[in-house]
Amino acid sequence: MTTERQALGAYGEKVAAEHLQEQGLVVLDRNWRCPDGEIDLVLRDGDTVVFCEVKTRSGDRFGSPAESITARKVRKLRHLAARWLDETGVHPATLRFDVVEVLPQRRGAPKVAHTRAAF
Repeated sequence: MTTERQALGAYGEKVAAEHLQEQGLVVLDRNWRCPDGEIDLVLRDGDTVVFCEVKTRSGDRFGSPAESITARKVRKLRHLAARWLDETGVHPATLRFDVVEVLPQRRGAPKVAHTRAAF
Protein backbone atom coordinates (compact mmCIF):
# COMPACT_ATOMS: atom_id res chain seq x y z
CA MET A 1 0.00 0.00 0.00
CA THR A 2 1.33 3.41 -0.90
CA THR A 3 2.00 6.08 1.68
CA GLU A 4 -0.71 8.24 0.08
CA ARG A 5 -3.32 5.47 0.44
CA GLN A 6 -2.23 4.81 4.02
CA ALA A 7 -2.61 8.51 4.83
CA LEU A 8 -6.06 8.60 3.21
CA GLY A 9 -7.12 5.52 5.18
CA ALA A 10 -5.81 6.93 8.46
CA TYR A 11 -7.62 10.21 7.77
CA GLY A 12 -10.87 8.36 7.07
CA GLU A 13 -10.61 6.30 10.26
CA LYS A 14 -9.99 9.46 12.30
CA VAL A 15 -13.01 11.19 10.72
CA ALA A 16 -15.17 8.09 11.22
CA ALA A 17 -14.17 7.72 14.89
CA GLU A 18 -14.94 11.38 15.57
CA HIS A 19 -18.30 11.12 13.76
CA LEU A 20 -19.31 8.02 15.72
CA GLN A 21 -18.24 9.55 19.03
CA GLU A 22 -20.38 12.60 18.22
CA GLN A 23 -23.28 10.13 17.83
CA GLY A 24 -22.63 8.83 21.36
CA LEU A 25 -20.64 5.68 20.58
CA VAL A 26 -17.54 4.89 22.66
CA VAL A 27 -14.36 3.69 20.95
CA LEU A 28 -13.09 0.44 22.50
CA ASP A 29 -10.37 -0.34 19.97
CA ARG A 30 -8.81 1.18 16.85
CA ASN A 31 -6.95 -0.77 14.19
CA TRP A 32 -7.10 -3.99 16.21
CA ARG A 33 -4.83 -6.52 14.56
CA CYS A 34 -4.26 -10.24 14.77
CA PRO A 35 -2.53 -12.64 12.37
CA ASP A 36 -5.82 -13.00 10.44
CA GLY A 37 -6.36 -9.30 9.72
CA GLU A 38 -7.54 -5.99 11.14
CA ILE A 39 -10.73 -4.40 12.44
CA ASP A 40 -10.82 -0.65 11.82
CA LEU A 41 -12.97 0.34 14.81
CA VAL A 42 -14.62 -1.48 17.68
CA LEU A 43 -17.15 0.62 19.57
CA ARG A 44 -19.81 0.40 22.24
CA ASP A 45 -23.30 1.69 21.52
CA GLY A 46 -25.16 1.15 24.80
CA ASP A 47 -25.09 -2.62 25.42
CA THR A 48 -24.11 -3.33 21.81
CA VAL A 49 -20.57 -3.90 20.57
CA VAL A 50 -20.14 -2.47 17.08
CA PHE A 51 -17.51 -3.70 14.64
CA CYS A 52 -17.02 -0.97 12.09
CA GLU A 53 -15.41 -1.11 8.67
CA VAL A 54 -14.27 2.31 7.46
CA LYS A 55 -14.04 2.91 3.73
CA THR A 56 -12.46 6.11 2.47
CA ARG A 57 -12.23 7.10 -1.16
CA SER A 58 -11.02 10.29 -2.78
CA GLY A 59 -13.74 9.99 -5.43
CA ASP A 60 -16.58 7.80 -6.69
CA ARG A 61 -14.96 6.74 -9.95
CA PHE A 62 -14.96 3.11 -8.82
CA GLY A 63 -18.33 3.25 -7.05
CA SER A 64 -19.21 4.10 -3.49
CA PRO A 65 -16.75 3.10 -0.77
CA ALA A 66 -19.20 0.54 0.68
CA GLU A 67 -19.48 -1.21 -2.70
CA SER A 68 -15.94 -2.53 -2.15
CA ILE A 69 -17.12 -4.74 0.73
CA THR A 70 -17.43 -8.21 -0.76
CA ALA A 71 -18.99 -11.36 0.70
CA ARG A 72 -15.43 -12.58 1.38
CA LYS A 73 -14.70 -9.39 3.36
CA VAL A 74 -17.91 -9.86 5.38
CA ARG A 75 -16.89 -13.42 6.31
CA LYS A 76 -13.44 -12.17 7.31
CA LEU A 77 -14.88 -9.37 9.47
CA ARG A 78 -17.19 -11.82 11.24
CA HIS A 79 -14.21 -14.09 11.92
CA LEU A 80 -12.14 -11.16 13.20
CA ALA A 81 -15.01 -10.04 15.44
CA ALA A 82 -15.15 -13.51 17.00
CA ARG A 83 -11.38 -13.37 17.59
CA TRP A 84 -11.67 -9.92 19.19
CA LEU A 85 -14.43 -11.12 21.50
CA ASP A 86 -12.43 -14.23 22.46
CA GLU A 87 -9.22 -12.30 23.08
CA THR A 88 -10.81 -9.46 25.06
CA GLY A 89 -13.29 -11.57 27.03
CA VAL A 90 -16.05 -9.06 26.24
CA HIS A 91 -19.53 -10.62 26.21
CA PRO A 92 -21.98 -8.01 24.89
CA ALA A 93 -25.75 -8.34 24.89
CA THR A 94 -25.75 -7.76 21.10
CA LEU A 95 -23.36 -7.27 18.20
CA ARG A 96 -23.61 -5.06 15.16
CA PHE A 97 -21.53 -4.61 12.04
CA ASP A 98 -21.47 -1.10 10.59
CA VAL A 99 -19.86 0.65 7.65
CA VAL A 100 -18.74 4.26 7.64
CA GLU A 101 -17.97 5.82 4.26
CA VAL A 102 -15.76 8.89 4.17
CA LEU A 103 -15.46 11.04 1.06
CA PRO A 104 -13.03 13.96 1.50
CA GLN A 105 -14.12 17.15 -0.25
CA ARG A 106 -11.94 19.72 -1.97
CA ARG A 107 -13.44 22.35 0.30
CA GLY A 108 -15.12 21.96 3.63
CA ALA A 109 -15.87 18.95 5.77
CA PRO A 110 -15.78 15.45 4.34
CA LYS A 111 -19.01 13.64 3.52
CA VAL A 112 -19.67 10.86 6.03
CA ALA A 113 -22.29 8.13 5.67
CA HIS A 114 -22.89 5.68 8.51
CA THR A 115 -24.78 2.48 7.74
CA ARG A 116 -25.84 0.43 10.78
CA ALA A 117 -26.08 -3.36 10.70
CA ALA A 118 -24.72 -3.41 7.20
CA PHE A 119 -23.88 -7.12 7.11
